[in-house]
Amino acid sequence: MPEPPPPTRRSEPVWLQPYPDILLEGLPDSAPGPAARYETKEATALAFVAGLQRLPPLQRTALVLRDVLGFSASESATILQTSEASVKGALQRARAALAQRPIDSSRAPVPGSPQEREIVGRFAEAVERGDTKAVVALLADDAWVTMPPYPFEYQGKEAIALFMEDRARLRGAPLRVVPTRANGQPAFGCYLDDRHAPIARPFGFFVLTLDGEQISAITFFSDTSVFAHFGLPRTLPRSR
Repeated sequence: MPEPPPPTRRSEPVWLQPYPDILLEGLPDSAPGPAARYETKEATALAFVAGLQRLPPLQRTALVLRDVLGFSASESATILQTSEASVKGALQRARAALAQRPIDSSRAPVPGSPQEREIVGRFAEAVERGDTKAVVALLADDAWVTMPPYPFEYQGKEAIALFMEDRARLRGAPLRVVPTRANGQPAFGCYLDDRHAPIARPFGFFVLTLDGEQISAITFFSDTSVFAHFGLPRTLPRSR
């Protein structure tokens, strides 16, 4: 990836791949009754939607592995290739950070609601037009753009606009998008027209975090191997 404009900050190279929502429905739940199933789903949504975006990467990953997916400290340490003490410390800091700033899940639109569809639709249209200004207009003032596994992170409309304009110049053509859902949030598979063939090829994967009528975070994954897990097409017909 060519060096982008100066980022707001650089993060640790620890990240979680996007996870298809349809698979979240199959998470095991040993407790009986709809209330227990609701709590499992709600815990997953809160961890992904609220906590993940504002925690440093190691804390974010430790929180999900331990509190959402139920891995032990030893198993989490093996997955992260670090020590149990490091996992326990990161988890404690993540829990403390969430306790200091309680989660307000009521601000996120209901999945599949008209409000969510309108925001997501406007975002998709702006991306496919290559209209950076329209994308930025949908962002909250303190929105973040992150690109795991790359450490570059951008906060605020001005920084994000500069970054998006720079990437658009490098691509030379607007992206195509196909909607899906990941980590309990709206998501898109992104495609870019092939200059030498009549098709558009996978380019990356967007996950959006919504806050009221605005987008509070955009996470962009460049690893297109995840497309198969979401049932996304291998190619699209060229747009022109």
